[in-house]
Amino acid sequence: MSLMGATNAAITGLAAQSQALSNVSNNLANSDTTAYKASKTSFSSLVAGSGNNKSGGVHASNTTNNTAQGLVTDSAISTHLAIQGNGYFVVSEEGDTSSRYYTRNGEFAVDNDGYLMNGDYYLLGWATDADGNVAGGASSVNLDKIDLSSIQSSAQATSEASIQATLPGDAVLNSTFESSFEVYDSLGTASTITATYEKTAQNTWTITYSDPVSADTSTTTGSVTSSPITVQFNNDGSLASVSGTDLDITWNTGAAASSIKLDLGTVGGSDGLTQYSSNDVENADIDVKSIIVDGRAYGTVDDIEIETDGSVVATFSNGETRNIYKIPVATFINSDGLTEDSDGIYAISTYSGNATLHTAGTGSAGSLKSSSLESSTVDTSTEFASMLSAQQAYSSASQIISTAGDMFDSLLQAVR
Repeated sequence: MSLMGATNAAITGLAAQSQALSNVSNNLANSDTTAYKASKTSFSSLVAGSGNNKSGGVHASNTTNNTAQGLVTDSAISTHLAIQGNGYFVVSEEGDTSSRYYTRNGEFAVDNDGYLMNGDYYLLGWATDADGNVAGGASSVNLDKIDLSSIQSSAQATSEASIQATLPGDAVLNSTFESSFEVYDSLGTASTITATYEKTAQNTWTITYSDPVSADTSTTTGSVTSSPITVQFNNDGSLASVSGTDLDITWNTGAAASSIKLDLGTVGGSDGLTQYSSNDVENADIDVKSIIVDGRAYGTVDDIEIETDGSVVATFSNGETRNIYKIPVATFINSDGLTEDSDGIYAISTYSGNATLHTAGTGSAGSLKSSSLESSTVDTSTEFASMLSAQQAYSSASQIISTAGDMFDSLLQAVR
């Protein structure tokens, strides 16, 4: 190798170690960046010329292991997500919702418009029905922005009421006892109905239901159109017979008429209405153990939970819980071939292949973990060791150039 070849080799060494130091600097700067994948500098030899005229050198290139798993850590925010295993979240850029990008950075939060976003990118998912099934097919075409503000709970009219109570068997005839319960019409309006229990004969009671009234009892909201119910008991206190089980209501609220199925217990059993002696006739009263009714008022989203299979479950203010979206996980034949951009965003390239969408936790796709984030894969101790190595190699290359310069000076002085 000539003196000039030595100088050229040293120059390539300076350039290569500069690139290595740049990688170290970038890795250390992103040691706390969510889901950041550390890059590594790979070196390869360069040979130019042939025979005695060969000159060497070095070439540096960056390599990144996009599939490396970072440590999954807990977060206090329920919409923060981590992928445990292979795959990426699918996102679209703000202002271009048809775009498709990919990321493992799961720092998603609800913006002012109700969308799940990370910076300038929307998290995409499939809308689902109440059973959690994807509506319209699990394809890329059906992916949409996850919009929590558009999700509303539906009102549901009361259709069933289950009563478990004990009537005082030693009460005098025509004494009466009352209990109340709340029902909903088809518009979600809550009303109160009072049941009056009157002892009409030994082991025989009549139940009369009042017209429903508003929650503050100031307004009558409808009319009960069904007849009073006669209930008889066996001599052991169990239920003997019930003359009817329907509570029919016509509403004044504009809601559809209701027919509420009353569950007063099993004939011959003690799982509903029963009759036992109170042993205190003067203070005898009905003992209501439970009144369970279905139906609900209109509700708004109170909380969001994301399950390991990507199901987005909304809890509403009226107590309803419903699946609203499913978040897919995208995988690639060659994840390392993805094109990296800022903010942990990746784009498809000819080297990565196209994305394949999976339900989280199925096939080659990892599962999701909510209230969690994936840490950076940077190992600071390794980076400091690489930094020292780059510094030493750079110093050696610069020393070669300095020495070669002295030798050139000696050659020029000899010529003179």
